[in-house]
Amino acid sequence: MPTRIAVRMVFSVGDKPPYRGNKHNLVSNAEILMSRIEMTGRGGQMDDLRVAAVCMHSEPGEVGKNLERMQALAFEASSGGAHIVCFPELSVTGYVLKQPASVYNGLPHEKAVERLIRIAQEAGLVLMAGLIEFYHDKKPFITHVIVGPNGLIGSYRKTHLSPAEKNTYQAGQEIEVYRVGNTIFGVELCYETHFPEISTVLALMGADILFLPHASPRGNARMKLQSWLRHLPSRAFDTGTYVVACNQIGSTAAGFTFPGVAVVLGPDGKILARYTGEDERILLADLKAEKLHSMRRHRMKYFLPQRRPELYHRLVKS
Repeated sequence: MPTRIAVRMVFSVGDKPPYRGNKHNLVSNAEILMSRIEMTGRGGQMDDLRVAAVCMHSEPGEVGKNLERMQALAFEASSGGAHIVCFPELSVTGYVLKQPASVYNGLPHEKAVERLIRIAQEAGLVLMAGLIEFYHDKKPFITHVIVGPNGLIGSYRKTHLSPAEKNTYQAGQEIEVYRVGNTIFGVELCYETHFPEISTVLALMGADILFLPHASPRGNARMKLQSWLRHLPSRAFDTGTYVVACNQIGSTAAGFTFPGVAVVLGPDGKILARYTGEDERILLADLKAEKLHSMRRHRMKYFLPQRRPELYHRLVKS
């Protein structure tokens, strides 16, 4: 199992709230990327990892029960040798589009984060989980927290909200990557996976893995997997990264029904592991450093070094 040393790197847009992670672990993008470029030509020194992509049912307003279930699943994943466990979007609080303040029943969201840290400590792994985060008197964020045995590694606030979410939530203003051992990874939440720019930015910041937690309703599991396979392989292949995606599962009191889907893709865009079904499930997959190295050494299969940013000015215009 790799050493759990975490650093957080950020690409900011506009003003931002104070840093919420462990500032002693913060290093500059230049420091990380230069060290990786010197060793490999660009990134590629990730650790061999076993990841767990979890499909689970998350009932709105049942934070305590959801956390209990997540604890059991984290222990099961740890027993299966997982180093990192990815739970779905809003897995702690459940997915709601109305009255988000009601999901905690008066419990501060910070208490849920503290519980997640204890779970990570007891299970001996890194886990990422989704919750509704309240910030002052403004609209809440859809947030995914990353925690490990040493505490909070970081928290990613969804930057690209779906049209249905904009009335309830506010968008985050940071694209971030995190580091565990020698592995750097980023998070994209559900609707965000349809924006290839996010994946490209994360890869340019050094990401080896893109974790893509979903709370994506409608359709059955087979249809949802087919939908994901229209765009997720491109996110992996075009950026030379591993992709790990999972969805909530089952019907909730908020009126949503989520098909159970999880998939892990290699940096070549091919499926390494997948699950479709109606039951909660932990999908385990081994991510090998050499597979990543091999893709990034191939002059015809690793595209990022051939980019021409001077031609892309239209991408940053409103």
